[in-house]
Amino acid sequence: MHQVREEAIVQTVIRLLGEKGFDAMTVDEVAAAVGIAKASLYKHFPGKEQLAAAAMVHVVRRALQFLQIVPPDISPVDKLKSVVGWAMSLQLADEMPALPSRNSSLRPVLLGNSDYMEGLRALGEQLGAWITEAQAQGLITASLPPQVILYTLYARACDPVVGFLKQGSQFSNAQIVDMVLRSSFEGLNSRPGSA
Repeated sequence: MHQVREEAIVQTVIRLLGEKGFDAMTVDEVAAAVGIAKASLYKHFPGKEQLAAAAMVHVVRRALQFLQIVPPDISPVDKLKSVVGWAMSLQLADEMPALPSRNSSLRPVLLGNSDYMEGLRALGEQLGAWITEAQAQGLITASLPPQVILYTLYARACDPVVGFLKQGSQFSNAQIVDMVLRSSFEGLNSRPGSA
């Protein structure tokens, strides 16, 4: 029962972080959405930062599971596109937490969470290997350090453009993912012969 309740709490936090972001989410909202008293919530997680950290551990583990199902026989750039597209799809479904990037009380908690840091390291290693392979094959620019490309791809998981396009209601989620992927991987420069 304890584990089931914790899973419900984490799923609620992921949804609220996706909808509102870390700064706007409150512990009271989480408790109300789960249907438990705030005091009961604190038996599982001592504060808002720990709630968000648990959500991020869950998301990183989910990303690592997704890496396991990426077809091994596709190009490294297609592997990267599949992961980035998957992350944007989660964002469109409010299943990707929107976290503050700097100057937040959450940062030291995440940096001190060994499960999160280990998962992030493993995720970065796999994506970094695909980036390096894609650069070696001339599929993406080799003029940028792999770390810059990695962080740029990480940023797509919380790209506000995705939310803006969703709010505009002109495009389906699939169209949004496709267009943002194309702008990310193909760039914005016009090429002769391209439409």
